[in-house]
Amino acid sequence: MPMHNWKRVPAGIFHAFHHRWITAISDRLNAGVLPEEFYALPEQQAAGFGPDVLTLQGGDRRPDRGGLATAPLRPQTKFMAESDKEFYVRKKSSVVVRHVSGDDIVGMIEIVSPGNKGSKQALRAFLEKVYELLEHRIHLLIVDPFPPSKRDPKGLHYAIREAIEDDPFDPPADKPLTLVSYECELTTRAYIEPVAVGDSLPDMPLFLEPNFHIMVPLESTYAESWRVLPQRWRAVLEPDAE
Repeated sequence: MPMHNWKRVPAGIFHAFHHRWITAISDRLNAGVLPEEFYALPEQQAAGFGPDVLTLQGGDRRPDRGGLATAPLRPQTKFMAESDKEFYVRKKSSVVVRHVSGDDIVGMIEIVSPGNKGSKQALRAFLEKVYELLEHRIHLLIVDPFPPSKRDPKGLHYAIREAIEDDPFDPPADKPLTLVSYECELTTRAYIEPVAVGDSLPDMPLFLEPNFHIMVPLESTYAESWRVLPQRWRAVLEPDAE
């Protein structure tokens, strides 16, 4: 199934799809994708940031994963960037990010909405929260189904990386949509998969620990959510729509 051009519909229609998609992702992660000591929750709040899916570690259970946590293969994406600089751009005390239940947050998934880039203030707030998460070594997967705007002319990963690097990532012009997974260790690694309207969505890594990740089933959960979108709006979004 191709990625659709969500600029064809009002923001409220994407919000309805967005809600379905994050629920589908959370359900799939909890249905066997995550190891048993981890679980996912949709639409929770953490440190002022409203991520779409939180991945948490429950209790102190640390079962043997057969060495996968220490020597896995690296995710295969079109681009990988690594920074040895700190994501520390604000002069303020650190706050330990925890879920209200007391279980540790280890990763987050954020599907970007039009409102995240709707104004300079909104984009600045979004970027500040990304920096905060990365400072606290919380792994992050960002899915941006919208093309760059005048506020992020080279995409969100460029905007995020520009704050700390002199030579930020320059995305290919024919792949304006961004999927990027951040692995936080002593260095921060970014696994980047540029896509375009009409492309199928690849599964993307979400790190639970340094050197240990799962693959998030973006394509299948997108298709599942698409099937229950009202036909009136599916007709507008179909690739052959005017």
